[in-house]
Amino acid sequence: MEKLWQERLSVLELSTMRWSFEDDVVRYREHGYRAIGIWREKLADFGESKGRELLDEFGMSVSSLHWAGGFTGFEGRSHTESLCDALDAVHIAAELQADCLVILAGSRAGHTRSHVRRLLVSALKEVAQAASVLGVQLALEPMHSGCARDFSFLTDIPETLEVLSQIDQDNLGIVFDCYHMAQDPRIIQRLPEIIPHIRLVQCGDSKTAPNGSQNRCLLGHGRVPIAPIIQTIEKGGYQGYYEVELIGEDVEDYDYDQLLESSHQTLLRLTC
Repeated sequence: MEKLWQERLSVLELSTMRWSFEDDVVRYREHGYRAIGIWREKLADFGESKGRELLDEFGMSVSSLHWAGGFTGFEGRSHTESLCDALDAVHIAAELQADCLVILAGSRAGHTRSHVRRLLVSALKEVAQAASVLGVQLALEPMHSGCARDFSFLTDIPETLEVLSQIDQDNLGIVFDCYHMAQDPRIIQRLPEIIPHIRLVQCGDSKTAPNGSQNRCLLGHGRVPIAPIIQTIEKGGYQGYYEVELIGEDVEDYDYDQLLESSHQTLLRLTC
């Protein structure tokens, strides 16, 4: 049975960084969310087996596992080390029955653009094949150029889709993060051709375009047209999760319970 979009709301654990994995699971469920975007470091600290048991106890699904990738040389890791880590993440995602594993391409790291694309495509082919065997969906995330430098050389959807076309795996799609991709005023018109490739929608808002580090504001308090985005994506047949991500100076002074409640109510109100 297909779930209504209201039943597919989730929160990424980065939004409540100071809480533990257990806090996240319990409090997200208390605020009406039925899924969680898992941050690998929090899960590792809590324990993967215990984490799976806790999720089952509270009836929480996993909207995504964050993240794997950085195949171009990230934080001192080699291409081979990043590839091995991604293959490990695929197995964790399978055990958690995560809806997708989020992939970040990695920065240019001093390479030419053609070289970093070759590194990414080579790694994704191997990871996607391994993920396919285990029934895991991969979601490659492009980021806004204003804050992507250290994380991804992919800064727009067309180039991201071009990378996907070189791999040609059904279990490989994209993350559509409103904060990054909906800064483009033409995005609503472009959504219909993008929807078939979307594996995860992240809900983020901002008062200005990204410039340096990410700075997201409360949902509904910025410039991102969240309501028409969700309405268009739903009409296009998307059946995945809508994952709230709130990080940055504009939200850091808010109580986490307040952030969770505000986000949940805003999404319900904006799209009713």
